[in-house]
Amino acid sequence: MAVETRTLSDLQQANEFTHRHIGPDAEQTQEMLSYLGVDSVEDLMTQTVPDSIRLDDALDMTDSVSEADALAYLKQLAAKNKVNKSYLGMGYSNTLVPNVILRNVMENPGWYTAYTPYQPEIAQGRLEALLNFQQMVMDLTGMELANASLLDESTAAAEAMTLCKRSNRKKSNTFFVADDVHPQTIDVIKTRAEYFGYDIVVGNPLTDLEAADPFGVQLQYPSTYGDITDIKSVIDAAHGQKAMVSVAADILALVLLKSPGELGADIVLGSSQRFGVPMGFGGPHAAFFAASEKLKRSVPGRIIGVSIDVNGNQALRMAMQTREQHIRREKATSNICTAQALLANMASFYVVYHGPEGLKRIAERVHRLTAILANGLKAKGVQVNDTYFDTLTVTLPETQEVVYQRALEEGCNLRKIGSDKLGISLDETTLPADVAVLLDVILGDAHGQTVEALDAAIVAGEATGISADARREDAILTHPTFNSYHSETDMLRYMKKLENKDYSLVHGMIPLGSCTMKLNATAEMIPVTWPEFANIHPFAPADQVAGYHQMLNELEEQLVEITGYDKVSLQPNSGASGEYAGLLAIRKYQESIGEGHRNVCLIPSSAHGTNPASAAMMDMKIIVTKCDDNGNVDVADLRAQAELHKDDLSCLMITYPSTHGVYEEDIVEICDIIHKNGGQVYMDGANMNAQVGISKPGLIGSDVSHLNLHKTFAIPHGGGGPGMGPIGVKSHLAPFLASHKVSPVEGLNPENGAVAAAPYGSASILPITWMYNVMLGKSGLKASTQMAILNANYMTEKLAEHYPVLYRGRNNKVAHECIVDIRPLKEESGVTEEDIAKRLMDYGFHAPTMSFPVAGTLMIEPTESESKVEIDRFVDAMVQIREEIAKVQNGEWPADNNPLFNAPHTQADVMNGAWDRPYTREEAVFPNEATRTNKFWPMTNRIDNVYGDRNFICSCPGIEAYQDQEG
Repeated sequence: MAVETRTLSDLQQANEFTHRHIGPDAEQTQEMLSYLGVDSVEDLMTQTVPDSIRLDDALDMTDSVSEADALAYLKQLAAKNKVNKSYLGMGYSNTLVPNVILRNVMENPGWYTAYTPYQPEIAQGRLEALLNFQQMVMDLTGMELANASLLDESTAAAEAMTLCKRSNRKKSNTFFVADDVHPQTIDVIKTRAEYFGYDIVVGNPLTDLEAADPFGVQLQYPSTYGDITDIKSVIDAAHGQKAMVSVAADILALVLLKSPGELGADIVLGSSQRFGVPMGFGGPHAAFFAASEKLKRSVPGRIIGVSIDVNGNQALRMAMQTREQHIRREKATSNICTAQALLANMASFYVVYHGPEGLKRIAERVHRLTAILANGLKAKGVQVNDTYFDTLTVTLPETQEVVYQRALEEGCNLRKIGSDKLGISLDETTLPADVAVLLDVILGDAHGQTVEALDAAIVAGEATGISADARREDAILTHPTFNSYHSETDMLRYMKKLENKDYSLVHGMIPLGSCTMKLNATAEMIPVTWPEFANIHPFAPADQVAGYHQMLNELEEQLVEITGYDKVSLQPNSGASGEYAGLLAIRKYQESIGEGHRNVCLIPSSAHGTNPASAAMMDMKIIVTKCDDNGNVDVADLRAQAELHKDDLSCLMITYPSTHGVYEEDIVEICDIIHKNGGQVYMDGANMNAQVGISKPGLIGSDVSHLNLHKTFAIPHGGGGPGMGPIGVKSHLAPFLASHKVSPVEGLNPENGAVAAAPYGSASILPITWMYNVMLGKSGLKASTQMAILNANYMTEKLAEHYPVLYRGRNNKVAHECIVDIRPLKEESGVTEEDIAKRLMDYGFHAPTMSFPVAGTLMIEPTESESKVEIDRFVDAMVQIREEIAKVQNGEWPADNNPLFNAPHTQADVMNGAWDRPYTREEAVFPNEATRTNKFWPMTNRIDNVYGDRNFICSCPGIEAYQDQEG
């Protein structure tokens, strides 16, 4: 037998990551091309992509790098970071991530590759974890309801401001912010307020509140400087002025302090980061947001609610899940489109694992160490704040710089406050030895005190920083879930039980149009938890984060080349936040050239709901332009509207390829029309998956785009977050990108304002995209786009034999997704798009995007990561479902008793002794051979959405339900 001879080049080629990322192999690729009747992938591109937007040259990037080499290089960058002990505070704390949660949630694709739980029947585990998060927040804040997380504390405070305004009939246009709120939060609030036209007054609420006469007030509890202020008197005074009050609270401090709800707050928000989520140079972290019952219809973001299924059994779903920007569009005051579900789940599991007693021990220990430090300093005549939980502001016995540098020499990062003070924030990682070091840093090593003696003095009656009347007295976290899983065995099994209820990419394809559920490769995910990336404070000194900055700079260069823009901002931490940041840059640029009056935004009728919501937040007048019968922008109508509003035209917001999944031939002309009439072009980057390597939005003619890194660039969806939405801009907009008052972005004016709490948003997940770009390289990135287009067109042609496809582009081709029209079938059979979506669960699939952008349709996207085998499996399921619909049409099955109407089917259905349906149990749960060998079981029957909204409950079910479930 002859031995095959391979060259070194052959062996290196076999190691390319591209072959791991792209699903179809060479043989499958050729089979799909043959089915479509095209000779090559390049031939398909010629038929599909307009000549006017196609790139002539390859991307100016390196070619693919192996997983091992990419990780080795990134490890070298990580080593350039210095992980000092952080005492900076300001809403970011060191934390101990329980290893059982680190390994089984944060690093587990069963949790991080799941999609937002719009199909709750196959998301009951994730929904339960998020419900636990809400219950935890409600308990600690003392509020009546909570949502399932927002992006970060600062943007949550900005959301609270707009919630106060739209929920308060008071005529005032002033929002009052206490001067001891975290500075990054003040920065974000001021940015958000500017185009809403709110006046921001920053001052001392004890002396300045009455004169401000605001509609709302923002407080910090404890303050950014550590003081536990009398917020009750401020809340009472504000309510006396008919102002609403929002309190940003430290979630661990709330374990010991009276809750803001008890003290009268209307809204309570903050970050859950210190509950077991790494600082990660700024994120991602789950903000919490709680409010009074009367605000339940106005709270931004997602709320998990308790409902029932069709059999009356308790089940969970996203309550009121049609978000505000989809309801109110151009009248919206929030464009929230995502959450931080993965991080909220981690925080909730942290609380479940520790329980109320464990949390109290952690909080009391942190406070005791802070008291030891405070008393040791006071004993030597050093002034510190009298009240505190974990943060001291120290008036220094020496110059600030001398003590600050001494701290650095000891590996400690302290916060500079004014010219003569330093801030010190302790946390659960702080040890008695650390306190001893801090005493030496502040006092010199001859102060003669020991931590043990100072601790004994407290036991003997020395004061601590929380007075008796400030301590909370009510019980917290009494629900059985928080009191049952404190051994690692129990915790592991609880998390696994929830994981088993959820469908994710580990089970099969998630064919969501517009949401691009592609491979989140393990090699991409590994660096996220490296300590050099995970354990760094976002405001650490610049010389300690050289590796981070090099990685971020390289990522910016990659994205600049991929998009054709001149500059990238990495700050926006969601796609909708990127829209907002891009429009902000447009408005500031136009103001700089004396055209600040331009406020008209043209938006095609097919646009994402966040587009008009983001424009509304920028005080723009939204004009909706028409689409033609093929789903393309009606160019004649667009031109007419642009010319009609040319004196006030600010911009066009357009998605490309279109929201309907086609390459519009006239996109270059469309951009030209806007520019000729004085406007800018915002190109929504939701469908960038069909552009990378074959086109560039910056070369097509657009001025700014956001990039959904959690779609096109492989950051996982995390069950509903994290997301990242950096923006690319042309050079004239670059000076107006978001900066940061606390940690200014190099080359930008800090007065530009911030759109997120941290200067680089959720920085710790950016290595995922860096790895994706480096491992694919220029040829792999292009090949990924080409395969996404090939897979989509192959799937479209296969489905078109059985279902009408709504829109196509040139040569009858689609881009990276297609829309299947269910409306004709619904008219003929009564079967709805929801019936098909639920029936797909019985076949082992997550449903496609349902009724967006066209009601009564399914939008389907296979991505480049799915093999032909998996696509065929999906097509076969859809074909068999079509045959089932035919049985309803011809009367073989009743319209109200068939596998589609009753889907999804559970194990309980199979075990039901009284089976009275006109189809067999086997047809119900094992409809094809694939389900026999690999069955994913939905955990509940179809959920009653109307019941859940009419009977709004966002807390954990009571003890009775818990006992029923467990026993």
